[in-house]
Parts: sequence; structure tokens; C-alpha cells
Amino acid sequence: MAIANYIGTFIAILWFLLVCYNRKRNSRVATNWPIVGTIPGIVANAVYIHDYAAQVMKDSGGTYLMKGPWFPNMDFIVTSDPKNVNHVLNRNFANYEKGPEFKELFEPLGDGIFSSDAEAWKVQRKMMQSLMKNTNFELFLSKTVWKNIRKGLVPVLDHFSRNGLEVDLQDLFQRLAFDNICSSAFGFDPSCLSVELPNFPEAKAFDIIEEAVIYRHTVPRWLWKLEKWLQIGQEKKLQVSWDILDAFIYKCLYKKQESLSTSKTLLKEEECDLITALMAEEEGQIVPRGGKSDKFLRDFVFTLIAAGGDTVSSALAWFFWLLATNPSEETKILEEIESNFPQKEVGKLRCFTSQELNKLVYLHAALCETLRLYPTVPFNNKTTKEADTLPTGHRVGPRTRILITFYAMGRMEEIWGKDCLEFKPGRWITEQGSIMHVPSYKFTAFNAGPRSCLGKDVSFIQMKIVAITILQNYRVQVVEGYNTGLSARNTVVLRMRGGLRVRITKR
Repeated sequence: MAIANYIGTFIAILWFLLVCYNRKRNSRVATNWPIVGTIPGIVANAVYIHDYAAQVMKDSGGTYLMKGPWFPNMDFIVTSDPKNVNHVLNRNFANYEKGPEFKELFEPLGDGIFSSDAEAWKVQRKMMQSLMKNTNFELFLSKTVWKNIRKGLVPVLDHFSRNGLEVDLQDLFQRLAFDNICSSAFGFDPSCLSVELPNFPEAKAFDIIEEAVIYRHTVPRWLWKLEKWLQIGQEKKLQVSWDILDAFIYKCLYKKQESLSTSKTLLKEEECDLITALMAEEEGQIVPRGGKSDKFLRDFVFTLIAAGGDTVSSALAWFFWLLATNPSEETKILEEIESNFPQKEVGKLRCFTSQELNKLVYLHAALCETLRLYPTVPFNNKTTKEADTLPTGHRVGPRTRILITFYAMGRMEEIWGKDCLEFKPGRWITEQGSIMHVPSYKFTAFNAGPRSCLGKDVSFIQMKIVAITILQNYRVQVVEGYNTGLSARNTVVLRMRGGLRVRITKR
């Protein structure tokens, strides 16, 4: 068996070299080759893997069996068919779990809510729901977001506007999101977003980890396992970044534990961060330093930073790029803002309540349209517990991986019509002028079924506040050359390759 594995590996490498040599970029049709399966096609299109998956879904009718090499067990099904998505994520939810393969691929997440199954997932979701609905936390989060916009984002935009300098808007949003999530999770503001744009390795470490996780999806398991054992390539980068983040998170946790252990009151409105609220729920007892809960808290925070920070910053970057390339849509949003807030004082900044934000229907529609075309999490992994048959008739065996490509779903004519590749916020608005309801198994930006994103409303509030602040006070012009050919990076959270270079001017 060992010899057979070596032979299979040798052939896979040979195919890899041949494909790289031929570089037939004009064809993205998936082909199941003898012995090596679809590996050559995946490797040849690895740089643009999300677009490749979307093309495969279009050519195959929405579901395709990706065959791996004969010997390693790498077969999996890719689907973007709403019937299958609803079946996997909702109707037959109990039979589709994250599974050990997901935990292995997304190893840095630990045992957090994203990688947990069964009872462990239920406990964490219930706990997260309780925390997110805490009135004190909602107030604390609103104040935190606005504070970081006022003291961080606005001075930085003013600086680049005043000096006529180019800036990477995607980087600014990542910095803002990192400050927001650290403040709301720990009550600690790292001040990552300031005029100096300081180097903050903890924020950049997430980018590297996300790239490494995607890399694990596009190469044979034995290859990234070998790199991990030898500590070379992407796996070495992943480990270094992982260590940086762990050191940062544990340091923040220990400081919070020590602070709370000397405090008589656990929950105060002005410092109701998530870790404080979580510790308060443990029957009012502070977890001792080095206790068994340290790993749980680390996984909890790691997941929060990944989900609560990166996703919002990604959506905002794509949103402003789409507005820059569709100026008529920007005009409509500005007109809506001005008609709802006519009393805005020139040169003054203000925060908005959730009730006020709900009036901005076209802005909400534009953000939904952004997330349709560029979902912040472009795919979802599931594994079957028992054999099943998908609504499309595809038979799946036990312990079979299912990959749902949310990115491809936003580009399906069957769901969105022939104009599915166009940015049209109006498609989200009913004749009555309200937001049109689209089932979550068709609009999957916030997942679907029991695992639907708990932070959906919070994310929209953050995105709207940032969008209004920028649109009312600044003009964003994409630097020439960035408005064509922009593509997504191969990361778990959908980011722009090369960032978003813009010039900022005051309105």
C-alpha cells in the first residue's frame, strides 16, 4: 500500500508539472482525469479558485463531483444549487456536520463555534445568543464603533485628503474592524487605525492564516501535512502567525482576568465587553489564570476576531469599489441619506440609531447586493454523517465532504436572472419600497439554517455607520488601473488582491 501511495503521489506531481507548463487558462472546464482526478484543473486555476468554482458550477448545472487522486481519499461534491443548499444547511441539518476534516483544515479555530458540532456547538450558540442580546453590550458596541470612527477613521481620512495621498482603503477598514472587535471583545483598543498606520503584526496575522487555510483546500492533504512537519512554505507562515495571535489573545485574557478579579462589579455599562459578560455568566466566578477555561476563552475570542472583524471590513471594501465603478448608484444612496437627514450640520459628525438606519432602504439594498456578488465568506464545508441523496439526485456516501460555494451562488442566472453579474441594488426593493425577502438558502452571505450568522444585524449597523460617515463627508476615487480587472485573493474571507488604492477628497 505504501508503494502504491508513492506511485500515486509521483503521478500527481507529474500532472501538476504538465499543467503548469501548458497553462491552458482559456479553459476552466473541470475534467476528471484518470488517476489524478480533478487535481490538475484545481492547481492550474488555484490563483482564481473562486471564479474557477463559479465557472464549474455554471458548466455543470450547479453540482459537480470533484474526484481526487486514486489513492488519497480526496473526492468531494461542490454545489451551488439552492435545493441542495437548503437540504444540507436546513432540512437535513442533523446529517451534515463540520466533521474532523473541517477541524483539520481550519485548525487555528480550535474548538470555537465555527468548528464545533452537536452539543458543543449548541452550548456555544446559546451562549453567544445570550451575549449578543445583552442590552449593556449593544450600547457598549454602538459607542465603541462610533468612538473608533471619530478618533481613528475620520482623522486618517482627513490626513490623506489634506495631503492628496493615495491610501489602501481595504487596509483602513481592516484596521478599523480590528480596533472595533478588540474593543468589543476585550475592552482593549489597540489603536491599529491612526494617521501613522503603525505596523500591527496581530492584525496582519489573520491574513496569513486565511491564505494558508485556502492553500490547504487546493493541494493534496499529504503535501500540506509534509510542509507542516518540515515547517516550510505556507505551513511555516501559518504557525508563526498562529503563535503571534495566541500570544496576543492570551495576554489580553490574562489582563482582563486580573482586572476583573480585583473588581467588585463584573458588568458595568461602560465596560461591557464580551469577555466580561461571558465571565459574569459563569455564576459570577472569575476563571483563575491557567484554569481549564483558558483554551475555551482563547477559541471563543479567536472566532470573534475572525468573524466579527474581517467580514465587515471585507464587505465595506467591496462596497466602495462597486460604488466607485457605479457612480449613479452612489448618487442614489447620497440622495437617500440627505433626504432622511436634512439637518446635518456642515463639518459635524454624528452617530445614528438603529431606528434611523432602518430608514435607509437603498443603502441596505446596496449592501445586500455587495454581499451577493462578494460574500465575505465565499464557501462552506460540510461532511455527511450517513449516506444521503441530494435533491438534485446526487448520491453521497457517509463521511463525504460537501463544499457549498456561496461565491458561485451569487452569480447564478437561475437565482438572480441574466443580469446576475451586474451591480443592481434595485433588485432588492419591492414595489412598496421595502427590502425584498430572499430565502437564506439563496442569499447565503450570512449562512442558512440553524447555523445562520448571529451577528447579521450588528454587521449591518457597523457597515451603515461607516458608509454614511464616508459618503456624507468624503469623495472616494479609485486610483486609475484599479477599476478594471480587480480580483479576489485566495483567503477564507474574500479580500481584494492588491488592496483598494484610492484618493480621498472632502465634500
